[in-house]
Amino acid sequence: MTAATAYDVAAVRADFPALRAGAAHFDGPGGSQVPRQVAHAVAATLGSPIANRGQVTEAERNADAVVVAARAAVADLVAGDPGGVVFGRSMTQLTYDLSRTLAAGWGPGDEVVVTRLDHDANVRPWVQAAQARGATVRWADLDPDTGELTPDALAAVLSDRTRLVALTGASNLIGTRPDVAALTALAHEAGALTHVDGVHLTAHAPVDVAALGADLYACSPYKFLGPHLGCLVAAPSLLETLHPDKLLPSTDAVPERFELGTLPYELLAGTTAAVDYLAGLGGDDGDRRARLVAGLTAVEEHEDRLRLRIEDALAELPGVTLWSRAARRTPTLLLTFAGRAAADVTRELAARGVNAPSGSFYAIEVSRRLGLGDTGGLRVGLAPYTDDADVDRLLDGLRAAVGRA
Repeated sequence: MTAATAYDVAAVRADFPALRAGAAHFDGPGGSQVPRQVAHAVAATLGSPIANRGQVTEAERNADAVVVAARAAVADLVAGDPGGVVFGRSMTQLTYDLSRTLAAGWGPGDEVVVTRLDHDANVRPWVQAAQARGATVRWADLDPDTGELTPDALAAVLSDRTRLVALTGASNLIGTRPDVAALTALAHEAGALTHVDGVHLTAHAPVDVAALGADLYACSPYKFLGPHLGCLVAAPSLLETLHPDKLLPSTDAVPERFELGTLPYELLAGTTAAVDYLAGLGGDDGDRRARLVAGLTAVEEHEDRLRLRIEDALAELPGVTLWSRAARRTPTLLLTFAGRAAADVTRELAARGVNAPSGSFYAIEVSRRLGLGDTGGLRVGLAPYTDDADVDRLLDGLRAAVGRA
């Protein structure tokens, strides 16, 4: 694929072995399918000499090279510093570890801000850490009519006592993309650090952590065509000020001081391969960062075109409520059905080979604020490999479910 070539979804789909099973996957927000290049990188690493990192043996050098390459790849993906890229089992694990480390400096009178728009992995770790230290938790509210998290909503709960603001780059439930740069600017004016959950956003648009104003940025490779693990990105100078609990013999160097135990080298190799795959969608011009921006821009345009197709069709279906209403949003649609449980519709779609799960997907505060309780709705998520035939199958299944087939 060259810079001048239109997005070739057929060529993309040919790289995904899982698609040969025949399902139309609208379950990407919970974890994308994986291209063969990623699977091959994982297998090749597992099949090569590997050991703890070092420079004496081939196995040690292989391990070190894998880690260095993965840090560089994630840094290119989000325009960060490789020296500030931390790997962990998951974004949730990394956030819990980070919350305990930051909270060591909090106490009564300090305040932490979380939002009603976030996945619980960017809510509960901060709430629990604050409560353990006697700090106050304040909530930035979500507008249930629009799905928006506005600067005014954040400004209303900030003060000179705010120590941290945790917010999302994009909602994994309804797709809302708040104006992160405007929100973090307000947080910084109040003297607070910002922790941005970029797990959902990173899969759907180019990211620049500095432009977003994210002091701490979290993402998960398995949402952007990679294997299961989590990443935290920050300026090395910030990480130098943080001192997590660690084993006595383990290094105190940044970023290694935040990585507990031996890293999963095969998953790091897969992460590098996933980043390289996304860069390959951006053509051959420029360095990897430039190609990533071009590739993710092409993905965003492709997914938005399909999203609009679905939204136009949904407007014609009786009894279907679309909860994804924000002005800027990822291609992630939450649906409910008059007189029908979303889970029943999920099962009907699955019988047609269409994977669109139902639930609140750990975005429990969002679901409750929308009046959907803990049940949520049916989520339709697009991915780089989604094509028009997939959309046709989805829409045919939804029409049958509401009696319009």
